[in-house]
Amino acid sequence: MDCGRELLRYLAEQVPRIYCLEAEPCPQEEELALSLLLQPLEYFLFGEDPHVSLEKLQQSGASSQLCGRVFKEGETTYSCRDCAIDPTCVLCMDCFQNSIHKGHRYKMHTSSGGGFCDCGDLEAWKTGPCCIKHDQGSTSALKLVGVIMSADMLVWEENDILPADVKEDTYYCVLYNDEHHSYDHVIYTLRRAVSCSHKEANTHTSLIDKEGRRAVKRGTYESCQQAKRLIQENSEQISLQPLRVEILHSAVMAHQSFSMRLGTWFQQIISSSVGLRQVFCQVALEPSPTAGRASLISRLMLHDAKLYKGARKIIHELIVCSLLMETEYKRLFAIEFTKHYKQLQKDFISDDHERSISVTALSVQIFTVPTLARQLIEEGNVIKVIIDTVMEMLSEHLDNNNRFHFQGYNSDKFFRIQVIFHDLRYILISKPMIWTNKLRTQFLEGFRTFLGMLACMQGMEEVKRQFGQHIEVEPEWEAGFSIQMQLRHILSMFQDWCASDEEVLLRAFKECHSTLMSCCNQPFHGEATDSYMCKHILHARPYRVSQEPVTVHLPVSRLLAELVLLHNKALFFALQAHCDFAYFAEHPLRCLVLAAQVSAEMWRRNGLSLVSQVYYYQDVKCRDEMFDKDIIMLQIAASKIDPNDFVMLVLQRFELFEVFNGSCSTKDQQWNRLTEEMLHLFIIIIGERYIPGISGVTKEDMTMREVIHLLCIEPMAHSSLVKALPENESRETGLENVISTVATFKKPGVSGHGLYEVKKECLQEFNPFFYHYSKSQRSKAEDAQKKRKAQEGCDKALPPPVPPPFSQAFSSIVQLLRCDVLLHVLRQVLQKAVEDTTTQWTEAMVQRVKPPHCFYILVSVRSSLDLVSFFLLDIGSEHGKSLFDFLSKLKGLPSLEAQKDMIQWTLQVETPFHLWKWDVLSSLILKPPLPQNIQDKEKAERKRKAEAAKHRQKIMAQMSAMQKNFIETHKMLYENVPESGAQGEPSAPMVRRVAVGPRRGVALIEREVLTCILCQEEQEVKARAPAMVLTACVQRSTVLTQCRGKGLPKAETYNPLFMHPDLAVGTHTGSCGHVMHASCWQKYFEAVQNTSRSRLHAEPIIDLENGEYMCPLCKSLCNTVVPLIPLDPLPLHFHSVNKSEEEITDISPILALRHRECRHPFGDFFLADPWRSVRHCFLPNSKKFSDSIGNMLTVCATTVYRVGLKVPPNELDSRVPIMSWNTCAFTIQAVETDGLCSNLAMFLIQLAGLKAVVQFSAAQRRKSSQAVIQNHFMGMLGALIPHMNDEDSPSVLEIDCFHLLVGLVLAIPALYQEETVDLEPSAISTAYNHLYLLHLVTMAHILQVMLSFQELTGEDKGEDARLALELLKSVAQTDAPGWYVADQVRRGIAPFLRCAALFFNCLTGISPPEDQLEALCSYLALPSNLFSLFEAHKEVVSQLGQLKTYWVLLFPRYPRKQNRLIDLPEDYSTLLNQACHFQCPKASDDERKHPTLCLFCGAMLCSQSTCCQEQLDGAEVGACTAHAASCGAGVGMFLRIRECEVVLMASKTRGSTYHAPYLDDYGETDPQLGRGNPLHLSPERYRKLHQLWQQHCILEEIVRSQEVVNVMFAFEWQML
Repeated sequence: MDCGRELLRYLAEQVPRIYCLEAEPCPQEEELALSLLLQPLEYFLFGEDPHVSLEKLQQSGASSQLCGRVFKEGETTYSCRDCAIDPTCVLCMDCFQNSIHKGHRYKMHTSSGGGFCDCGDLEAWKTGPCCIKHDQGSTSALKLVGVIMSADMLVWEENDILPADVKEDTYYCVLYNDEHHSYDHVIYTLRRAVSCSHKEANTHTSLIDKEGRRAVKRGTYESCQQAKRLIQENSEQISLQPLRVEILHSAVMAHQSFSMRLGTWFQQIISSSVGLRQVFCQVALEPSPTAGRASLISRLMLHDAKLYKGARKIIHELIVCSLLMETEYKRLFAIEFTKHYKQLQKDFISDDHERSISVTALSVQIFTVPTLARQLIEEGNVIKVIIDTVMEMLSEHLDNNNRFHFQGYNSDKFFRIQVIFHDLRYILISKPMIWTNKLRTQFLEGFRTFLGMLACMQGMEEVKRQFGQHIEVEPEWEAGFSIQMQLRHILSMFQDWCASDEEVLLRAFKECHSTLMSCCNQPFHGEATDSYMCKHILHARPYRVSQEPVTVHLPVSRLLAELVLLHNKALFFALQAHCDFAYFAEHPLRCLVLAAQVSAEMWRRNGLSLVSQVYYYQDVKCRDEMFDKDIIMLQIAASKIDPNDFVMLVLQRFELFEVFNGSCSTKDQQWNRLTEEMLHLFIIIIGERYIPGISGVTKEDMTMREVIHLLCIEPMAHSSLVKALPENESRETGLENVISTVATFKKPGVSGHGLYEVKKECLQEFNPFFYHYSKSQRSKAEDAQKKRKAQEGCDKALPPPVPPPFSQAFSSIVQLLRCDVLLHVLRQVLQKAVEDTTTQWTEAMVQRVKPPHCFYILVSVRSSLDLVSFFLLDIGSEHGKSLFDFLSKLKGLPSLEAQKDMIQWTLQVETPFHLWKWDVLSSLILKPPLPQNIQDKEKAERKRKAEAAKHRQKIMAQMSAMQKNFIETHKMLYENVPESGAQGEPSAPMVRRVAVGPRRGVALIEREVLTCILCQEEQEVKARAPAMVLTACVQRSTVLTQCRGKGLPKAETYNPLFMHPDLAVGTHTGSCGHVMHASCWQKYFEAVQNTSRSRLHAEPIIDLENGEYMCPLCKSLCNTVVPLIPLDPLPLHFHSVNKSEEEITDISPILALRHRECRHPFGDFFLADPWRSVRHCFLPNSKKFSDSIGNMLTVCATTVYRVGLKVPPNELDSRVPIMSWNTCAFTIQAVETDGLCSNLAMFLIQLAGLKAVVQFSAAQRRKSSQAVIQNHFMGMLGALIPHMNDEDSPSVLEIDCFHLLVGLVLAIPALYQEETVDLEPSAISTAYNHLYLLHLVTMAHILQVMLSFQELTGEDKGEDARLALELLKSVAQTDAPGWYVADQVRRGIAPFLRCAALFFNCLTGISPPEDQLEALCSYLALPSNLFSLFEAHKEVVSQLGQLKTYWVLLFPRYPRKQNRLIDLPEDYSTLLNQACHFQCPKASDDERKHPTLCLFCGAMLCSQSTCCQEQLDGAEVGACTAHAASCGAGVGMFLRIRECEVVLMASKTRGSTYHAPYLDDYGETDPQLGRGNPLHLSPERYRKLHQLWQQHCILEEIVRSQEVVNVMFAFEWQML
């Protein structure tokens, strides 16, 4: 029996019975597939129980040395910069952590998917190819019988003819993914075509994007055909291309679904054994027995473009984990891949999917293997194959002259064609050490093909100067430069390959030379003529760049220039006789002239496209293969052509020949600019020698010089330096090798980044005419260096440094310095300057004349003595004398004042030559020039020091005045400082700093006159004057929570009278401190609303419906205003207090006056000071508020109520005053927790806002019903008094005592109100009320502290320990020692006392004490031994047992723990490791996730994924938004690990990104891991993030960020 055929028949029967039976996939499908399909396959494969066979295979140890982990999209990869052969060699997280590369220089990057780990690949690493896990030696293959599976199970056609026995008539309408339609387009189309809901359409769209296709309808063929038609019609209305829709029979869908599952099963099976993998590879590569039919793997590759995304991914992973894991099969696969390369690339270009899911992306896995790449060159001529593929794709862009012309190109197709260049770079990434004849032949064949492509680029995109009318349409230019950028590294790789073998170099030079001579771009149109100047004749053909076509694309000429530099002496001299160096230099010189003319603004009518081309021509992205090579070619020509002929040729091409020949004179400034550029070109040709081959320098010397000149502009960050330096093919700049030699590193602070500053000893290498400077960079560098020299007291001359000597082949370039034509040009420029012909010279021209003279002398010193004598003899000529004389005359020109120092330096250097003083010569050249005389220098130094001393004195005077003004303004802070009187007189008595009780001190209240920031008018703050308001922002907060994740009950039924001590959610009111008139603020707010509503095109930054606005001055976010209410001093006269105390009798307390039916058991304690008459208790209410202040009180209170409870505004709700008291208490607690109260400067910043909030809260009783306030007071008091404690009152352990204190103190004046008479308590009554309320609440808080700490044993010592133990035993059964109880109480009550001190300071105006327990107790009129409160009121202790003190399950311990952001690991790779192992709790697939870490609680979330979306307030939101709602009351701070950035959130629709607190070794952040440097935690940055949260500035930071980066379409933060 044919088992294989029977198995296939079995699958054909069973698959349609399992898959695609319902419209939606069901969970039972996987179970049935395992039991009925995959298990029979496993039995058929192993011939026994699969589990037994797999165990045998594992025990045999037949595992692979290669890791082969296939990377998913978004997974972190690591590349060792020290050991990797090329940047494509990467490790997975596990292998990197267990390898030697962890201690090397490495980079981290995010994988785009499709690659695999190179651990174990000996050709990928210089050292350490294996991690500990995979360092197991070679493996032996198991000899198993192969299983031949039909290729049709994996490669299928979408519309196969159905078998005759298929009876079911059910079809699917399948919608496929493409890159032309957006999410919204597909959702819109589905809702209209198949009548589904928005949620269903969104689900369909997400799965289509993820898997590549989705069945959107199941039914009859006719219904599916109608759905297909509707989908295509609706999609065509939005996009030019309709959506791809297919109708598939259910049986076809079933077999395709099973094929997908079969692919993953194959991966699992072959990963269990090397033998099984080898068997699979044999079957995959085995030629088909059917004639004309390719192997299985070839059919898979050729059908790749026809498959959808999900199928492609499975096939690619199957190839990676099988064929690419075995060296021999990898070679065979590479041959098959190369054989079909052209067709695969054609399919990819016609496809619309990304390269990461195309089979062509596997090229990086085979072309980067050095031995495999060389085999493919020898056997398959892969270089020629790749270039021929590119040329075939670009053939449509060739013009009649066989040059590329990209006008009207398809950008998407062109981008896909450029990707092919990556494969060419992969092939050339490792040059051979040993050459064979076959390798030479095939490489040169590929090089010849490459030259053919360069020939098509030589002269492409030529431009011609526009005259008269501006160009109408900007020509396309990006395509040409895109190709140039792609070829940049490829060109250097070809050069390296050629340089590694002399025979290859010689033949490559000949091929390149032949190609250049055959190019006919921009030919001459005239015959050669003779030109005369200074008795010299130039025989050359004319060419005017300003009138004839010219181009910047000259790749063949530039490649030839580099090959000349790579020559050895014998080779070059052998070729020299056959080279036309003038022709070599012709086109590069034209290109440089074009750049000069564009700089002179002669091509303005040609538009911005030409300006952009010239910019990129000289930019770091292209200059090493464009501008630099043109300079090299001119230096080559200058070394081989007669100097006078070369200078005249340059003059002709710059079109300045007639100007300097005297036959033409012009007053056009453009020609002056051209002269400047031409002189600068001569400076470059003579002085720029930091190129290997031109001189004896190395690449490190080149990099060092580049870095020095970049840092001479300004200190720069490491990333800025890297961007400004050219990269090699390995993406390295060489910066790390030289930076420590030339620069010092300055570490960053809390913000910013680390900077490199050039070392002082390296400044002598600064050349103001450095050829890589742009005009702006040159100007900045000169200004910076002149400023530095001025600070050092030196002259401002910036002489160029001594250049290195030319190599022997280029030594003749110095002949330019003595040629008659150049000296004539210099003389002409200086003569015009001396004659002050302002229209015929510029300062820059004179500035450029001096450097040739400097080089003239410096080169002489560096050369031999004979050459020096030669130059000295020449300096005595007529030209030399005239130049010296002209320079001497230039000193006195006022127009050259800026160049005076440089002219003086040049004359000082030249003078010894004229005086023949050889001993002075060496000192002048080898040492920096001295000032004109020592006396001038000393005088300048004295003047500088005097100015500096005068400046310091002025600053000290300003500081003294500011200090006096501060002391005068804040007298209250210094009122207790004793002032010494006259000699012999006693010092002034100390004023008591007490804020509570009858001994309360006197507040020094000043007249408060403030300036409105809008109208700039001043006004005094008065109760009956128009309102002055303070900008404020009210927000919910969980900063102080002791139970994160706990929210508030339903707002409709929640009573906020008692704040739970866990402070789950509070209401914070903050202010930036800026003041306005209430009327001005109202006008401003209305204007903001009108302006914002009119901007319909932009996403609004502020929420107008919630009353938000930006502070007019500091742009802080605000949503309300706090009215400024003047402080009521309530003065106390101590003699009256003492007299009243002497007259105390036993009468009922004030509480009994209000509630006569209740005789209070604490009558002797609470309000227990009876008075002889009622007038001691009541006074008429003299404090009336203006209507304006009353309105602002309502506005502020309503905002606090609305935000704090998340309810609609209702100023009549009885909870409005409670929320005002609560925000007052919570804000003070937040300030105390943040530690601001212990810092005087920070406290003063917050003081104004705190005072305003406290006074606003105190005034709420005047805006609310007195009965409501009285009920609130009795409810709060009832929680502390047993006889008033009802059943609904909470336990004393469930109340935050400071909130309770604030509410009691601010509500008690309402007890004095009469229905007909507006009364308020007297100053004495208020003092006693505050004192006894504070005592009562303090005793309750001590009780809370004692019942919350853990017990400890020990020995009791001290009175406070004895009293503490007695108190504890009276309320609880415990064996804790008294000393421990006393210590815990002191520690636990300190935050409460600090908050109380802040509160009474803002309420009474009496300055706060120091942050010490004794000082706080004194300030609050509490005994230093707090337990004596209970000793003095023993009757209170006896009543404590009657209070509700039942133990609740969750109550905080005191002092409460201060919330901090979670602890982060020091090394960022630890977080990446956590993200690598992160599994989404709601998804079973392994698709890319965005693991996001909550910095509040440490929860790891799956953000930006539909799998974790939740319902919040009736809307779908992402995991982070839902978590922020529960964890931070809507505020969130998340770290997106794979993106290395912090996300701040403040609501469902508001968020922004923030720099992560991780820095690399150069003090810079790395968002998106773009640079990939190792990152380490910065404690300062993380502390700043913590302060941002603690100080409730997250919302403000978000708004500031949105204001800076305001986009048209905002990011959907709710889906994060």
